[in-house]
Amino acid sequence: MIQPAANSARRLVETLVLNGADKVFCVPGESYLAVLNELYDVRDKIEVIICRHEAGAANMAEAYGKLTGKPGICMVTRGPGATQAAVGIHTAQQDSTPLIMFVGQIALSDRGREAFQEVDYRQTFGSLAKWATEIESPERTVEIVERAFATALQGRMGPVVIALPENLLHDDGGPAPVRAVKPARAALDPAFVEELKAKLDQAKSPLLVLGGSGWTDEASHAIAGWAEKNGIPTALSFRRKDLIPNSHPVYAGDLGIGCAPKLIERVKQTDLMIVIGARLGENATQGYTTLSRTGTAQNLVHIHPGAEELGRVWTPLMSACADNSLAALAISQIETTGQWHDQAKAANEAYLAFSSPIETVGDVNLSEVVHHLTTGLHSDAVLTNGAGNFAAWLHRFYRHQCRRAQLAPTSGAMGYGYPAAVAAKVMMPERQVVCFAGDGDFMMSACEMATAAQYGLGVIVIVVDNATYGTIRMHQETQYPGRVIGTDLKNPDFVKYAEAFGAFATKVTRTADFPAALAEACAASAKGQPALIHLIADTEQISPAKTITQLRGG
Repeated sequence: MIQPAANSARRLVETLVLNGADKVFCVPGESYLAVLNELYDVRDKIEVIICRHEAGAANMAEAYGKLTGKPGICMVTRGPGATQAAVGIHTAQQDSTPLIMFVGQIALSDRGREAFQEVDYRQTFGSLAKWATEIESPERTVEIVERAFATALQGRMGPVVIALPENLLHDDGGPAPVRAVKPARAALDPAFVEELKAKLDQAKSPLLVLGGSGWTDEASHAIAGWAEKNGIPTALSFRRKDLIPNSHPVYAGDLGIGCAPKLIERVKQTDLMIVIGARLGENATQGYTTLSRTGTAQNLVHIHPGAEELGRVWTPLMSACADNSLAALAISQIETTGQWHDQAKAANEAYLAFSSPIETVGDVNLSEVVHHLTTGLHSDAVLTNGAGNFAAWLHRFYRHQCRRAQLAPTSGAMGYGYPAAVAAKVMMPERQVVCFAGDGDFMMSACEMATAAQYGLGVIVIVVDNATYGTIRMHQETQYPGRVIGTDLKNPDFVKYAEAFGAFATKVTRTADFPAALAEACAASAKGQPALIHLIADTEQISPAKTITQLRGG
């Protein structure tokens, strides 16, 4: 079939090219064949990455958004394809990650008939995405796609879902795109900066908290240098540990699950908490317990790019709607009379102690394994993970040394880590990329090892196998000791599984054997070969803090 030169599908792809999209993560579908056809003509500009599951495609696009600050582009087919990709949209929303997902759709003339794979995407994704829409007038294709870029990038970043009725993709696409979208950025009012300076000059125990998305290297470096100059303890929000190097002398740790007790106490005792980018949600506040509305009214300076987040939970002393990086650059110019170097030193020493290896039960000590990752990998290695108790070991004991080195879902989505690692290796083939996964977590996206093999991506995955859904087992033992049901796992031979894809694979049952296994995996990875380390962990050591026996009161 001969396509019109300027159909809707062509205009869509032209808009992607003009806005700098260089990767599309997809599972192909007949509902958007016209778009795939147009992508063929720009394959020198946009690489199409074929994924094995729509959740994997969406998670890869989400990881792309985290790494680049540009919207990750995902394409899936209608109905089952879109609903399977929903997990990635939810993660992008909770993680404030720019992403645009295009979904093939039934013909407009068939709507309302429960046609094959029919879904109302506005209704389905309306509460999951920043914006969910459908192209109903093909001549407005460029307008809709440009709005998607602006929506994904402006304010609090997030995902957009666009449904593409297949019959309209062949129709006249209207005017061509003229220029790339330039997202608007809000800066701090100089009067706000002056007021903050006055508050800071009076503070006895300030605390800086950084989080959110949209950070530039210049801004993160500037705010870290400012904190060091003034000796202000600096914490990072949940799964944002790569915003500043964890070796920084003012670094106090991260406000997440399994947070250091001394850091929690510091949050409770601060008289001025300057928060840039973090939402101060459930995980960052330990279930909304470390802060109080009366307390924040006296000590919270909250800066966030989304106005809807300010005053949403906590009453602030001061608040401002501003871009994270612009706000950080402005604050880094403040000359304060206060100096808190002793407090920064104490906070950093507490972090170093908390992140040092501990004694554990069993033949594999996960704290020592993760500690070895810090020393055994390159300083710019990218670490990814999904969700589960295994991640607590990584977050506590691994020390990130540079930006764009952590890909982890604040949404708590299982199955995220391996697709994210694939995307990271696609984007940055020169960097080591390691996925740290639980056995249950890895099996939710293990099929994407086929994607890594197909593209010759040397992704390393460490599968922590304790034969259980660890997080749920921990809560089960806490609330219903000894009544184990629904959490035990029967796993495959992970070494044979990986070898079936042509990957390097090895099994580790003792801590002492891990360094050699990691070195072999890194050597294979350097040759473009995926690698897997099957790490046998003791179920008894259910978390860094407790054993199962201790949870049962033993």
